[in-house]
Amino acid sequence: MNSILIIEDETMIRENTAELLSLNNYQTHTASNGRIGLQMAEIHQPDLILCDVMMPELDGYGVLLQLRETPALQTIPFIFLTAKADRPEQRHGMDLGANDYLTKPFTSTELLTTIKTRLKLHASHRQAITQERYKTQKLKQEVQQSQRKIEASQRFGNIHAELLKQFILDLRTPVSTINLAIHMLTQAKHDGDRQQYLDILQTECAREIQILNELEELQQLLTPENAHILNRFNILNLS
Repeated sequence: MNSILIIEDETMIRENTAELLSLNNYQTHTASNGRIGLQMAEIHQPDLILCDVMMPELDGYGVLLQLRETPALQTIPFIFLTAKADRPEQRHGMDLGANDYLTKPFTSTELLTTIKTRLKLHASHRQAITQERYKTQKLKQEVQQSQRKIEASQRFGNIHAELLKQFILDLRTPVSTINLAIHMLTQAKHDGDRQQYLDILQTECAREIQILNELEELQQLLTPENAHILNRFNILNLS
């Protein structure tokens, strides 16, 4: 049930309008002047406001101006009820942010049709804003997800680079030892010395093969998902 605030200083018009709207399934609130109307608007935050232009204490223009300056109330559809039908008055009200005008005397059909139209337009506008916010939020989430994937890919690339660097360093040591052992083997004059260098060569070759096997096993293990898990539990320690 939509709620409507009626701000009207003429008692007969105010009460008759409220009764008509109640009979057509609208919840109504009433105020006899602009000051009270603003208070009622803040308390009830109605779905639509009907407001007379000429009122004591605070006229309809003043009410509309303050409503449009209040964030919680500024989007409420606002319809002026006025005895003045001249265009300058209407133009002034529309410039302040009024959504429509009803000229007194108006028929019940005119009133109900205008209210229904404005509520429908406002609902469509709110739906469009909600959809736009949803699209914006969804796009933001997609951008954040893409950013996380990029960062994960960069971390994975860094892990690969660091591991490759480490294995290259590990492979250089046995290669250097093998190279030295070959040189010393060619210089050896006794069988005991030659056997010593051959043992070194066998040991370092086995070490080289072990490193290469470990590299192959790690290559199969190191997927982006596994790298994240290993990093999380500090199992993969590049240092």
